[in-house]
Amino acid sequence: MMKPIFDCFSEEYKSPFGAIERGTECRFTVEFPDDTMVEEPVLVMFRPGFKERFIKLEKTGSSDGFTEYSCVYVPNNNGLHHYYFSLLINHNRHYIKKNGASEGVIDNGDLFQLTVYEQGMTTPDWLKGGIMYQIFPDRFAKSGISHENIPYDRKIHTDWNDMPDWRPDSRGNITNNDYFGGDLKGIEEKLDYIASLGANVIYLNPIFESHENHRYCTADYSKIDPLLGTEEDFVSLCKAAKEKGIHIILDGVFSHTGADSIYFNKTGRYGDKTGAFRDPESPYREWYSFTDYPNVYESWWGITTLPNVIENNPAYTKYICGEGGILQKWIDLGASGWRLDVADELPDEFIDNLNKSVKSKGSEYVIYGEVWEDATNKESYGIRRRYLIGGQLDSVMNYPFKEAILNYVKGGDPKMLVDGVMTIVEHYPKPSTDILMNFLSTHDTERAITRLAGEDVGWNGREWQSQHELTNEQYSYGIVLMKCAMVLQYFLPGIPSIYYADEAGKEGYKDPFNRGTYPWGAENDDLIEFARELGRIRRENKVFAKGTIHFVDVTSDYAVFEREDKEIGEKAVIIMNRSKKKITRPVSELVGDKTHNILHGREEYGNICTEPFGYSAVLVK
Repeated sequence: MMKPIFDCFSEEYKSPFGAIERGTECRFTVEFPDDTMVEEPVLVMFRPGFKERFIKLEKTGSSDGFTEYSCVYVPNNNGLHHYYFSLLINHNRHYIKKNGASEGVIDNGDLFQLTVYEQGMTTPDWLKGGIMYQIFPDRFAKSGISHENIPYDRKIHTDWNDMPDWRPDSRGNITNNDYFGGDLKGIEEKLDYIASLGANVIYLNPIFESHENHRYCTADYSKIDPLLGTEEDFVSLCKAAKEKGIHIILDGVFSHTGADSIYFNKTGRYGDKTGAFRDPESPYREWYSFTDYPNVYESWWGITTLPNVIENNPAYTKYICGEGGILQKWIDLGASGWRLDVADELPDEFIDNLNKSVKSKGSEYVIYGEVWEDATNKESYGIRRRYLIGGQLDSVMNYPFKEAILNYVKGGDPKMLVDGVMTIVEHYPKPSTDILMNFLSTHDTERAITRLAGEDVGWNGREWQSQHELTNEQYSYGIVLMKCAMVLQYFLPGIPSIYYADEAGKEGYKDPFNRGTYPWGAENDDLIEFARELGRIRRENKVFAKGTIHFVDVTSDYAVFEREDKEIGEKAVIIMNRSKKKITRPVSELVGDKTHNILHGREEYGNICTEPFGYSAVLVK
């Protein structure tokens, strides 16, 4: 294989690897064959909106027929930096830019990225090496306790195993008004089960008063939805979870409220002359942007049941982020942090204030953001976001990993797995990478087993989705592929986030079919035990908490990668076999002459043997 001129994934060319703290020395090296006439080589570094900086590359050595040219750059500012190299070859000007994910090429290509984050930036240590369990509260577990003050207009399913309602009403509207009665006490009763998976954090989809079953149209941020229970139930859940070493984080929906809310009150549920829609003198009127009062107003993606708020309105900011405001109220009652819904819709200034509010309670409280793309170079509404450079988000939902994992396991290009994972790891600050929320499914995507083994949903609508389930053959194959995907989910950098019932083999296409109830009594026990096994290996071996990642060999049949933590002197080698044949790799090739321990798999005659659709895990010290 031809040696690259430059490769940003390799510390041979860029050291240290990945994003760096402001003020850190970063060494860049390019290499050319000795017989190449190189003149005036420079690193060209710039930040958007600022002038380019030119740093001269000096000849630093020669070996194996290649000459090295290096320089050191010390960034003085946080934020996104871009760079390329400029030089003369045989007296002609050329540029080295990025081809694909990491390698430098002459003249054609994109700019390289360097993420610079705040000195001393940290993220909560209790998350590192942990496991997250995501719960859609209405659909996880029902305590059977009778709740008071349930709104009259809610449809409550009497059969826990019903399919969620998916048909529009007589006016063609999707009302999301059917409930199954899952509640906070039900979750508390299942804490032992969640703990058995190795989970140390539960992420709850919205729990505040709301008049749709997903509860993303908040009616009152200060109250628990009555069908879920009471404030006392929330405190009880947090206390019981803490006793089992489990934290609770909440879903914060702060870009919009519900139209049917105490704040907007379009339906009149909260009084004839209260709320921004019905009372122009309402204290909440200034939260919203009306273009023709009261009937025309800004709403989230044009959905009139979700009126947008003006997040930087001082009254709204104070209500959410102020001393004793919504954020702090629920932290004081037991929450360990927040996941921010549609972070792209929240202005930077609001997230700054939100961070100050949460972190004033302690650095151990976490802030996640819903970002579907690379969060370091994300733009929304024409503004480059600064989520992960300090003072905003601790980390994000990791949709890029999800896509890379599922596509590879389903038979995709091995290079796309490596490039997809390494690009995120190279771009993100390591404190953020260590706690990335790594999932295979969420409430916004089809279930992983359906994605892996079912027909492609494409543009098929709800009626088609309601009529398509996995055949027995597809389901069995889906379980096999789920195990392969889970190996990557659990052992790549970040923390695995289990979407409730994924571990039980739950299937389903998109909303609402991905939000069915947990199949208590009809779980896939084999997959649950597999999740417990992965959880045990992960929690018992600290290398998975903060270890770096290196892909050793990835083919269409298998992936071999290493996690290494030099501080504790440990390395784990993972082999995931997605093929129908047994894979054997010499022990000496994987671990050299170092002491090793087989965490999973087996060793035969000096080889690590990995069964078809199986995995091996080896700890090296």
